[in-house]
Amino acid sequence: MDKTLSRDGTLIAYRRRGEGPPVILVGGALSTAATEAPLARLLAPHFDVVTYDRRGRGSSGDSGPYKVEREIEDLAALVTAVGGRASVFGLGAGGALALEAQAAGLPVDLLAVYEPPYTPGPSGVRFKARCTARLHRTLSAGDRDGAVELFLSVTGVPADVIARMRRAPLWHGLVSMAHTLAYDDALLGDGTIPAERFASVTARTLVVCGGSSPARARLSARALADALPRARHRTLTGQTRELAPQAMAPVLEEFFGRDMYARQAS
Repeated sequence: MDKTLSRDGTLIAYRRRGEGPPVILVGGALSTAATEAPLARLLAPHFDVVTYDRRGRGSSGDSGPYKVEREIEDLAALVTAVGGRASVFGLGAGGALALEAQAAGLPVDLLAVYEPPYTPGPSGVRFKARCTARLHRTLSAGDRDGAVELFLSVTGVPADVIARMRRAPLWHGLVSMAHTLAYDDALLGDGTIPAERFASVTARTLVVCGGSSPARARLSARALADALPRARHRTLTGQTRELAPQAMAPVLEEFFGRDMYARQAS
């Protein structure tokens, strides 16, 4: 993997595939560049696709204390590394990061997000507050396994599936990233959609949700699209939180392809 230096001196590891207009994939909770590799391979025939380990994960460094601004700087360093502008796709909490970065002025041509896990509304704010408190108590106690289990259960993974995951080789990798769950939690604030801040998102934006995702996720995606100045919403039939790369790739190829055709025309 290649590495670039973020503003605070943290090394961020990334990988490039393909040729064409640059597209950066921003992973969600407990993901690495390897997690996004299947989608990257599908997009590589059309784009210069960048996957990366967000700070604190995989081969990237981590300089504390954590601030959302540092992750925005990480993404900015990647944009610089690929030529100064890029389109961005963010999955889950990675979508929240992509939105925050563009609102802060990151030069993004086109932006797509899949189900950033905002929890708007009074009940959603209360739910988010309880989850945040439990997560910080668990991490403060040094219970990294418990933090991963908490995240999985909150996101709807059945207890028997979690039990099988704990016995599988992949569990060690998830536990190694447990502390970054607090980073994603910080990205989401109190769970509400920061409409005032996102009024500064100037990129044309596609907000996507799964047709088989929970109702709260679908409603949140529509509310997010309504809050963004230049956004449209799309539902992918049959998709859930566990997004299939084969379902997302043609959507991104069509959406990001607009930039490719515009560059060719110029």
